[in-house]
Amino acid sequence: MMEIAKVRQDFPILFQTVNDEPLIYLDNAATTQKPKQVISAIENYYAHDNANVHRGVHTLSERATKQYEEARETVRAFINAASTKEVLFTRGTTTSLNWVAQGFGDQVVEEGDEIYITALEHHSNVVPWQQLAKRKQARLVYLPLTEEGSVDVTAAQTVISSKGKILAVTQASNVMGTINPIKELAALIHAVGGYIVVDGAQSTPHMTVNVQQLDADFFAFSGHKMSGPTGIGVLYGKEALLEQMTPVEFGGEMIDFVYDETATWAPLPYKFEAGTPNIAGAIGLKAAIDYLNEIGMTEIQEHEHQIMRYLLPKIQEIAGITLFGPTDPEKRTGILTFNIDGVHPHDVATGFDMEGIAIRAGHHCAQPLMRHLDVHATARASFYFYNTLEEAEQFLVSLVKVKEFFTHGLI
Repeated sequence: MMEIAKVRQDFPILFQTVNDEPLIYLDNAATTQKPKQVISAIENYYAHDNANVHRGVHTLSERATKQYEEARETVRAFINAASTKEVLFTRGTTTSLNWVAQGFGDQVVEEGDEIYITALEHHSNVVPWQQLAKRKQARLVYLPLTEEGSVDVTAAQTVISSKGKILAVTQASNVMGTINPIKELAALIHAVGGYIVVDGAQSTPHMTVNVQQLDADFFAFSGHKMSGPTGIGVLYGKEALLEQMTPVEFGGEMIDFVYDETATWAPLPYKFEAGTPNIAGAIGLKAAIDYLNEIGMTEIQEHEHQIMRYLLPKIQEIAGITLFGPTDPEKRTGILTFNIDGVHPHDVATGFDMEGIAIRAGHHCAQPLMRHLDVHATARASFYFYNTLEEAEQFLVSLVKVKEFFTHGLI
């Protein structure tokens, strides 16, 4: 059983006031806070082991290389990849998805082919496929959604055709917390000879991920959304597909040999990691994964479900609140997206900030979804394992207070 009070002691940033109120941080879908263990791991690397990896035979370089590759193995085990050859370090989910769209998509997509995405996607999983479709004169097709905002698998069966080459989909929505049926979608696209690319930025921090069980061809996620540092991410790909995929960045360390007019690439995973990598970021990501494993991913998911089970029925009792996403707490992550009728989400977020509560407002880099929902923007409160039920209760109190202030001018 997770002891939240003890866990919170690992996050110094949580113990401050904002606008004379105790901070309640509910913008975890944007980025999560970092425990002391992660900060210490990064500091220790720079203080004691700072050297470039894979290049030196001296002691510092060997120590840095060992830690960097240990981080890769930690990631491999965390997502159950078959080999460390299938784990590439990137700058984040955005970079990972762009690598696949350019290095793999350009190879397999031809004129007239179909690329499937959904209205749920973050722009990082929309724009690269738009560009690929333009380059290849392919057709970009949006898969239908259910009323609660997950991919409609039954409808998708009728949409996905023999022309399908890529299905790019989020495992969990960054707006509504909706969890998509990845394994079923993988089966649909594989049946027509295509490939599935999964945006795992919002799922990997909140639930157990098994890429082999999901049968994902590619899977991308970011460290900073799972209590790791910014600027580090992962691209998983099946080994055979990564062998086929071409690098999109070129330079040192990703080469085998450079001739006067051409070059050959290093073996996996190094052929994709050009230049000096984010060594400290990888070490910090390992520390974050170790931290999450110590708590337990099942416990983290259950804690978020507990908060949602508490919040969802209470919010639905408040008049003038529109709630987006599944009403079943088990079908979503700890994201709660809503609007107060007649109040702009930016004003809502400002009102919450005056209460010391950090939430997000805007289109959340998901403008196609905003159009699907027929709104310009929404407010979003996103919870993580270090948020308490008491904070959830205070969120409700402040929600009513903010609503009354903007709709009736009451303090």
